[in-house]
Amino acid sequence: MTTMTTEKAKEEHAFAADVSRLLHMMVHSVYSDRDVFLRELISNAADACEKLRYEAISRPELAPAGAKGQILITLDESNRRLCIEYNGVVMTNDEMIDALGTIATSGTRAFLERLESAKSDGKAELIGQFGIGFYSAFMVADRVDVTSRAAGQAEAWTWSSDGKGSYTVEPATEADTPARGTCVRLHLMEDAQTFTSKWTIERIIREQSGHVPVPVSLKETPEAEPVEVTDGGALWSRPKSGISEAEYKDFYQSVSGQFDEPLLNVHFRAEGLHDYTALAFVPSRQPFDLFDPERHGRMKLYARRVFITDDADLLPRYLRFVRGIVDTADLPLNISREMIQQSPVLNAIKKGVCGRILAAIEKLPETDPDAFAKLWEQFGAVIKEGIYEDSERRTQLLKLSRFVSTASLDGGRALSDYVADMKEGQTDIFYIAGTNLEQLKASPHLEGFKAKGIEVLLLTDHVDSFWPTSAPEFEGKPFKSVTQGQADLDKFSDAEAAQSDKAELSGDVAAFIDYLAETLKEQVASVRSSSRLKESAVCLVASDQGPDRQLEKLLQGSGRLKTTTKPVLEINPTHSLIKRLADMKATDQRSDAAWLLLDQALVLEGEKPVDPRAFVERLGRLFERATPA
Repeated sequence: MTTMTTEKAKEEHAFAADVSRLLHMMVHSVYSDRDVFLRELISNAADACEKLRYEAISRPELAPAGAKGQILITLDESNRRLCIEYNGVVMTNDEMIDALGTIATSGTRAFLERLESAKSDGKAELIGQFGIGFYSAFMVADRVDVTSRAAGQAEAWTWSSDGKGSYTVEPATEADTPARGTCVRLHLMEDAQTFTSKWTIERIIREQSGHVPVPVSLKETPEAEPVEVTDGGALWSRPKSGISEAEYKDFYQSVSGQFDEPLLNVHFRAEGLHDYTALAFVPSRQPFDLFDPERHGRMKLYARRVFITDDADLLPRYLRFVRGIVDTADLPLNISREMIQQSPVLNAIKKGVCGRILAAIEKLPETDPDAFAKLWEQFGAVIKEGIYEDSERRTQLLKLSRFVSTASLDGGRALSDYVADMKEGQTDIFYIAGTNLEQLKASPHLEGFKAKGIEVLLLTDHVDSFWPTSAPEFEGKPFKSVTQGQADLDKFSDAEAAQSDKAELSGDVAAFIDYLAETLKEQVASVRSSSRLKESAVCLVASDQGPDRQLEKLLQGSGRLKTTTKPVLEINPTHSLIKRLADMKATDQRSDAAWLLLDQALVLEGEKPVDPRAFVERLGRLFERATPA
């Protein structure tokens, strides 16, 4: 439908079929953040400037000599208006009807079709002029006016709509018309008043459009002088040799919102099957929400220097501390712009970026040991999550991991060094997991290993209880918890010591072990003589088939394990206490001793006694017997 409404040939048009429904979807469903409208309009403006720059190569009259693309945003708080003006290629009356009246029309697609038909050798860096993103303006505006003076023409036209079903196109008044280019004027809703604030608009420009290829300036009021907010350059597009450390630092702080200095930057361009540039930074200190279960990465995704999203999962979760950007020309921009990460292209990009970052971290121990030590101190616990989650890169992550061990308490022990120093005949990499380093260092489970000079990894991070179960081995050596199964330390003794270790149990001690097994059968799976205990009398271990003791505690505490397996109670047959208890004849005293030994083993693990009240009563009876009448 077209009607002539005034002498000036004002034309009113209905939007194409279903546009009203699509506009409603655009405003209420497609975008979750209203700030995105400015990104979309700046993106459109930058594209128009890029087009004019390209067309002016063959038609110099379209752009005055030396003229450069420019985007100017003017705020008018008193009238609740925001205007985006730019000097790129724009539209005639017919082009407005065609491009703005039909959502399905893509100005960029038509432009590239003209280029192809002309068999042009080049291609402009473009996305979509006045595509679906333009209509996001109606999230914040009651009415949108687009006034345009087409490049190379004198006449100008104004397109206007409230986004509710129709629009008008009419000749523009001279007062509202830019000398060359377009002005998109938004009449803001009452609840969108904040978008006339200088600080709000400046923040959105820097965060979401800070690196479009056209400078963006801002006027706080219509009468104010413009102030440049961005210069139209993208740091990542420059060669590394031309970027100073200070520039990298400034960019890192801008993109990350942090004020520390980066420990490492990874800057590269990939060409081939997929074309993209990545600039990533490893911070020098932990973000406050690093261990928030809902926290994802903070890498920003750009397409041809236009911000797409910072929620694209460009890196695996175990690299979620990395900050930076990825800019690619291979991702399409369409109605699902916020869901762009679903593109299969992104998986290839993710793999490439992750590989380059890990390779750079792997080199640090040799090129900058201090930086690597700090990186591991801050983020080692997070990187080890990848051993559990990323089977493809498990070996690589194990190689760069560092550990505290009984042979290296400074936390810088590499698994390759552990394997190189293994005892003759040793086939396993031994570890013990817990939550407190001092408690682990004092654990009775380590006594036999220390006595034999066998190194044990001391693992205190939460993830340390999980990754050994998914990492079957390193350089052919399986991981084995010292709190699980038989220790089998006799094979590391010389002949004389081995004979001593295998000395037969005395009859009283063997009988006492049998008594303990019968008395405590509801609490333990079995009771046996131990080769791992040297100084302590008792300890608890997991069975060969069951989970590690620490892992079982974590699974039970999180509700993922309803029942636990009974542990094995190990007895040091050479300990003076065990020998004296084995000689004890009174049945009631033996019963108290059995339960007190079990409670002692639990307390050594940082647990509470089986029955605290019964424990106190038994301890009281022990004191009474030990106190002279």
